[in-house]
Amino acid sequence: MKMQTSLFMVLLSTQCASGSAVPYPRAQNVTWISTNFKTLLTWEPKPSDDYSYTVEFSVAGRDQQRNFHCIRSNVTVCDLSVYLRPLNSCYTADVLSEPPLGTTSDDTEFPHTTSPRFCPYQDTEIGRPDFNLSVNEDKKTITLFVTDPPTALFEDDRQLSIRDIFSDELQYKVMYRKKKSTGTKTYLSKSSVIEMTDLDKGESYCFNVQAYIPIRSADKQLGELSATKCSNNDEQSIFKVYSPAVFAGGILFILLVMGLLIPVTVILWKKKRKALKSGTEGRPLRDV
Repeated sequence: MKMQTSLFMVLLSTQCASGSAVPYPRAQNVTWISTNFKTLLTWEPKPSDDYSYTVEFSVAGRDQQRNFHCIRSNVTVCDLSVYLRPLNSCYTADVLSEPPLGTTSDDTEFPHTTSPRFCPYQDTEIGRPDFNLSVNEDKKTITLFVTDPPTALFEDDRQLSIRDIFSDELQYKVMYRKKKSTGTKTYLSKSSVIEMTDLDKGESYCFNVQAYIPIRSADKQLGELSATKCSNNDEQSIFKVYSPAVFAGGILFILLVMGLLIPVTVILWKKKRKALKSGTEGRPLRDV
């Protein structure tokens, strides 16, 4: 028994000396975060000075690849935006816990944690679009000019928009209502220039826009909702601008003014007539 115990202690001390028994913690909460194809892999916890992280990623069934910025790093995020090509493939990543940069180890395998599967074309979130609006001369048509959100991807030194990537599969969902109403209607457009026709003349409308990609799963079809923008109709009826109480007050004021002006006018006219009459009676007769 003493001999077996001694042999076990010798083996344990040998493993510790070689560094193979150093316990590197596994990464936890490995998560993909992606908006407009800006794709980050994140995890926890932040490493101590005793170890670091390396990220490997691949399409299922293919060789692992590495981003040189994410090799033996002391941060907990790796930007893989430009590496996940083609966009319609699906990827997984492994976060390895390794010795710090500049140190060596006799180990050939290190603890690792595998990410969920991520498919950029299907899974990246679509950010909020911006748009401007123009009221047409007929005052019944409003045109929305939507700016397709830019992505984190470039081609021939040109930044790609979501329209460049999704092409005809990209639509826009418009939600609109009268400015003083809460009832909302929706409209779908395949174009970034959207004409809203047959609106009520003389009414102002408010609009929101979001990207809509119907080929995606239901929870990924809609992008982030835009800010609200409203039209200002300069031809609003005076009866819609002012309340009935304002009209009643205005009419009453006009009647009061007229009630004062009429007696004053009559009094002044009588005085003037009397003065003219007195002047005529006091004038001497001319010699014939």
